[in-house]
Amino acid sequence: MRAARVRPTHALPARRRRLRAGLAQLLGALAGFGLGLLVPRATAGPTVPARPTAELLLGLGLGVLGAVTVVFSLLFLVLQWAATTFTPRLTLFRDAPIVWRTFAFSVGLAVFGVTAAMAIGNRTDVSVVVPAVTLLLLLAMLVLLRTLQLKAFAAIQLAPVLDSVAVRGRAVLATLYAAPPPEPSDPAAGPERWSTVRWPGPPVALQQVDADRLVAAARAAGGVLVLRALPGATLRRGAPVADLRGAAGAGPPDTAGLDAAVLAGLRTGQERTFDQDPLLAFRLLADIALRALSPAVNDPATAVQALEDLEDLLGLAVHGPARVLRFTDAERALRLVVPLPTAEEFLRTGLDEVIVAAARSPMVLDRLRALLRRLAAAADPALTALLAPRSARVAAQQARLPAVGDPDGPASPAAGEAGG
Repeated sequence: MRAARVRPTHALPARRRRLRAGLAQLLGALAGFGLGLLVPRATAGPTVPARPTAELLLGLGLGVLGAVTVVFSLLFLVLQWAATTFTPRLTLFRDAPIVWRTFAFSVGLAVFGVTAAMAIGNRTDVSVVVPAVTLLLLLAMLVLLRTLQLKAFAAIQLAPVLDSVAVRGRAVLATLYAAPPPEPSDPAAGPERWSTVRWPGPPVALQQVDADRLVAAARAAGGVLVLRALPGATLRRGAPVADLRGAAGAGPPDTAGLDAAVLAGLRTGQERTFDQDPLLAFRLLADIALRALSPAVNDPATAVQALEDLEDLLGLAVHGPARVLRFTDAERALRLVVPLPTAEEFLRTGLDEVIVAAARSPMVLDRLRALLRRLAAAADPALTALLAPRSARVAAQQARLPAVGDPDGPASPAAGEAGG
């Protein structure tokens, strides 16, 4: 019987199905080849001389390859700019569908031009449909190039980059953290642990969890899988990935093929993605703030701007008890438990390093103090206990700042009165 997911309050966001870059180019080339064979056969409407039309098509097919150079030039320049200005983990432009769609369309248009010119051959005239279709395809190419350029310009500007990161972070949080958890509980304090699945290969980033496969694996083993590695974590050789648990006194589990089934339900790669990783947006925004606070850059205003989006994301993520996702099979038996990051993890990822780096920036310390004060206004005792030491650290750093007019002395009321 096929396992089914039942999620009364939560769901893992599904990855958008995107064609791989190579497959998109292949489909573009095949479409151009087919269109190049079909369009010259059109007989509707008036006719035009075939020879100049063939020369036009051949020139278009060879000349449009320059658009491929434009795509790769923009890709290289934007990636280099983002890596040096923001963070090397920022890959939004590289993964943007418009980049590879434009490249695939360029390849298809080049193949169309050359194929159509050869299909015309020694004919004396062709239908006006041929140059008309060519013109429409060329206009579509220009629209794609313009869209690509605008996307590239946005990818090297601070405000659009911060907004893109925050939007993706809010999308994941809205799915995972919008609804309250059904009940606060420790997923590791449940049934007796039967076995542990460990990662057998070199270090990789866990990008996505396939809940359907993991539910099926747990059902086949007759137990409950509790993940110990969450999307965004680095899987190292021998590191525990998941525990198989079951009721105390239950019969022996069927663990044959369990490791392979669990590992098949994990999608890994060289870098983190936004698919199911709620901490990635916090990591990127913190990286941008840290880069701005480095002595080589010294741009506290950029750090303050990144903290604006960080505060909004923290407001969505840190309130309430620790949360878990629970997945059941078709018989509504619990089969998969996925713990989510805690408030401490969000605060540590988003703020702790920024607090340390902002030690000599009054502007950033003031913004951090306001951020922590507004988060603490929720009157959540557990959250207040996490925010209190961070607020004390910010206050201590502000107290150590030099007073106005006294670059070597501490910023204290007595120093201010003496200076007056």
